[in-house]
Amino acid sequence: MKLQERINAFAQLGSYLNTIVLNPLDEKFQTVLRTTKANNGWFIEENILHALKSWSKALQKDNLEKWVSNYQIPQDNIPKSIAIIMAGNIPLVGFHDFLSVLISGNRVLAKLSSNDKILLPFLTSEILKIEARFVDYITFTDEKLENFDAVIATGSNNTSTYFEYYFSKYPHIIRKNRNSVAVITGDETPEQMEALSEDIFRYFGLGCRNVSKIYVPEDYNWDHFFNNMFVQKQIINNHKYANNYDYNKAVYLMSNIKLLDNEFMLLKNDNGFSSPISVIFYEIYASNEKLRSQLVSEKENIQCVVSLKDIPFGEAQTPQLWDYADGVDTLSFLIAL
Repeated sequence: MKLQERINAFAQLGSYLNTIVLNPLDEKFQTVLRTTKANNGWFIEENILHALKSWSKALQKDNLEKWVSNYQIPQDNIPKSIAIIMAGNIPLVGFHDFLSVLISGNRVLAKLSSNDKILLPFLTSEILKIEARFVDYITFTDEKLENFDAVIATGSNNTSTYFEYYFSKYPHIIRKNRNSVAVITGDETPEQMEALSEDIFRYFGLGCRNVSKIYVPEDYNWDHFFNNMFVQKQIINNHKYANNYDYNKAVYLMSNIKLLDNEFMLLKNDNGFSSPISVIFYEIYASNEKLRSQLVSEKENIQCVVSLKDIPFGEAQTPQLWDYADGVDTLSFLIAL
């Protein structure tokens, strides 16, 4: 397949995803939804549809062409087999790697997370209807990975150590734990703060692009924050989320740890980044200059920064195709193989 043919195929997939978003009651899709939710209780319909809507926008033809226009993708390269070890923390979290491998003309050898093993095979079946020649380029396996040329693996800090050891002799991208942060000045509008609630609560905060920590200025008026979080108060009605909220609150209180609490989220003063579900860490900063220096020094722990000057509030979970995880250009890596 030529590059333009691959672009056209994924653009058609994007159009198909848009029809699903507009008509989620489609019988086939409802079967996929039920199976997915039964497999992973965190994958509720609202969040699955949000992920599909984001991808339907990303996979527009103009967007795909803009993305690949920055690269020299060979038209006649011999396809390499790329092993992809996917995470399963949010719906379709591994789709960008899947897309990057195929759009670059290479073959996918994917090992799915047990937490997200329904959605990508479903999308694969749809893209094969659009472009049958992809059948020789896509393989899913539950077995030991073998006969591959390079690796893209995403996991925790612990599993990344294993990945680094096991795949050291292959060209690889190994991703570790990262979290996202927000810098609040107090000058944000109510609309911007409500948008921040989307960055915090979408996918129950399980994604690396979810804001898990906020930085606030000295003498910050917390009403500015909490008043605009109440738009998300219904999240406590999810029993899995509520169980985490109750558990974390009990643990902190038994340890005499001071908390800010609005009955569906907890704020804890902490210099860490990876906060538990239902908890947001916060730090108080004295000057913007010192904070920016601190963020640079912590860049290996930070996926993205949401603020008035960085990623706009509300857009953390809708990255562009060229917004690469961990800042590692996946497409350049694949083209250079």
